[in-house]
Amino acid sequence: MATKSKLELTWIGKDIRPRLEPRILIEEPELSYHAKARRDGDIFDNLLIQADNLLALKALEADPRVAGNVKCIYIDPPYNTGSAFEHYDDGLEHSIWLSLMRERAFILRDLLADDGLFFAQIDDNEFPYFAVMLDEVFGRENRINVIAVKMSEASGVKMSHVDKKLPKLKEYVLVYRKRLTPSVPSLTVATCFHGFHRVRPVHGVLW
Repeated sequence: MATKSKLELTWIGKDIRPRLEPRILIEEPELSYHAKARRDGDIFDNLLIQADNLLALKALEADPRVAGNVKCIYIDPPYNTGSAFEHYDDGLEHSIWLSLMRERAFILRDLLADDGLFFAQIDDNEFPYFAVMLDEVFGRENRINVIAVKMSEASGVKMSHVDKKLPKLKEYVLVYRKRLTPSVPSLTVATCFHGFHRVRPVHGVLW
């Protein structure tokens, strides 16, 4: 009897995962900030982490206060369009980009609470492949929605080459749950936090 196969996206180097030493986060007191006085119900546990993002995620993954307790994650990764940026490469070979995103997606999934939500914004350049890869990480049954976000109008410079290529007007936000679909209350304008701690990973790469 033939073994049951599954639909998946494959590429060269997909199963080669980096081996990283454990990291811990160390607070930089001179860079930290918090309100001078606490109010009833205040929680001073926000973090601003300055580090290579994979090393920072590995450190958070090892922290029992964080792993499995995050309610909402939003990422806006490099779109791999070949654009020039100071702090990261946005023109990677396709399979390398997918491997980098996959490794981070697994950790982000594990950071989520069972009723946590994951949002990832991407443009049309890598959207089809990114969606299939995230389906594999989170499970296609856990993809809640795909949101189309209008980014610009069909006017100006964008229309100068419309005879050769349709203008790019929108991007996409992929929405996944970990296991349970949470009840999302109406959003209100409020203060999101009263302070944060700026930290760095030991032996981490700063940027």
